[in-house]
Amino acid sequence: MRALNIAATGMLAQELNVEVISNNIANMNTTGYKRQRAEFQDLLYQNLERAGAASSDSGTVVTNGIQIGLGVRAGSVYRIMEQGNLQQTENPYDLAIQGRGFFHIQMPDGSDAYTRAGSFQLSPTGQIVTPQGYTVSPGITVPQDATSVSISPTGQVQAILPGQNTPQTLGQLELTSFFNEAGLESLGDNQFKETAASGSPTTGLPGSTGFGTLTQGFVETSNVNAVSEITNLITAQRAYEMNSKVITAADDMLQATNNLR
Repeated sequence: MRALNIAATGMLAQELNVEVISNNIANMNTTGYKRQRAEFQDLLYQNLERAGAASSDSGTVVTNGIQIGLGVRAGSVYRIMEQGNLQQTENPYDLAIQGRGFFHIQMPDGSDAYTRAGSFQLSPTGQIVTPQGYTVSPGITVPQDATSVSISPTGQVQAILPGQNTPQTLGQLELTSFFNEAGLESLGDNQFKETAASGSPTTGLPGSTGFGTLTQGFVETSNVNAVSEITNLITAQRAYEMNSKVITAADDMLQATNNLR
């Protein structure tokens, strides 16, 4: 009775699907979050009669054959890097990327991380850092007595100091892009790291070819669509129920077989 095992693989697949959807819904309000989608593949087939095999000595062949599938498995959980909406915060250190690119974060252990969540703050020494205190590359420091800070769409950071009318340039923010952004590995805390699937990072100035621009005082919201996720959740639930009914039907068939006399 293959139906029991086949339906079991279907239930396991839909469990994974619901887990992915629930994670998307949980991160609806997470800054810079990119939704995920579970993709599935059919399992190997058992060939009871192979198509194209000889069916007689006169050269005729089997036209269709008999293949019985063995169920489904998870192929991948794909991350959709679609642009999210921009939300105004009025915090001068909040930055949103309009277009492609990631902020480069310097981790405490010396490794590199990348993020779309531009909810930045100042460290005790005046550096622009993430909420976890990690330095935003290239490590721009804002003077303590700065009266205002402006960040241009091209990433130039300027500040007005007491007694000066001309803004002083503090540094230049850069963006990093990857050929396959979906291949990045999520680290949590809105951060990603490079993998062999993502390709090597490419660094450039905001607004240059292949890179987005920066918007000061805004953050990028999650790209999760609540209506779509709820619809997908209902579909996954119904698919789970259908597979459970297949198991019930297979069990009834086995019970009928056991009752034969």
